[in-house]
Amino acid sequence: MLTAMNILGISGSLRKDSFNTKLLRAAVALAPADVSIQIYDGLGALPLYNEDVRAAGAPPEVTRLRETIRGADALLIVTPEYNYSVPGVLKNAIDWASRPPQDQPMAGKPLGIMGASGGLGGTMRAQYHLRQIAVFVDMLPLNKPEVMVRNAAEKFDAAGALVDETTKDFVKQMVEGLAAWARRLAPR
Repeated sequence: MLTAMNILGISGSLRKDSFNTKLLRAAVALAPADVSIQIYDGLGALPLYNEDVRAAGAPPEVTRLRETIRGADALLIVTPEYNYSVPGVLKNAIDWASRPPQDQPMAGKPLGIMGASGGLGGTMRAQYHLRQIAVFVDMLPLNKPEVMVRNAAEKFDAAGALVDETTKDFVKQMVEGLAAWARRLAPR
C-alpha cells in the first residue's frame, strides 16, 4: 500500500471565477484515494514583498504560507498567464516563501504545474517561466505531463465543474504523476 501523499495546491489567480482555481478544484476531485490536495487560500492576503518588512519579522500570512509549504509532500501550482509570465501575486508568494536566511521550504520540493486560459496558448509561456523560477528556488518540477488548458471557457460548465473528458484525463495524469514523482524523490 502506498503512503498517503499530501499535495499543496496553489492557484495563481485571485479572480473569483478563475479558470485556474476551477482547474485546481478539478485536480482535488480527480485525485486518487491516497492523495490529498489542500488548496492554499491566502495568496491575496500576502503583503507585497519588502525586505525591510521581512527583516522586521515575517507577517503572519507569510509564516502560514511557509509552514503550509513545508508540511506538504509536493506543490501543484496552477497559473494563469499575464504578459507572457506568471501573475505578480504568484511571484510575490514565491518571493516571500523563498527568502533566506531561514530555511527555504520550497527547496527540494516536487512541483507540478498546470494552467488554463481563454486563449490558444493555454498558459505555456507562464508555465515555462515558472519552471525557470523553480530552478532558482530549487523546486523539482515534474516534466510530463504538461497540462495547458486552452479555450478554458469551453472546458467548464456553468457551475465551474470541469466537463471536458480529455482535460480530465490530463489532470488525473498530472496528479498521479506528481504523487509518483514525490514518492520517488522522498528521502528513504
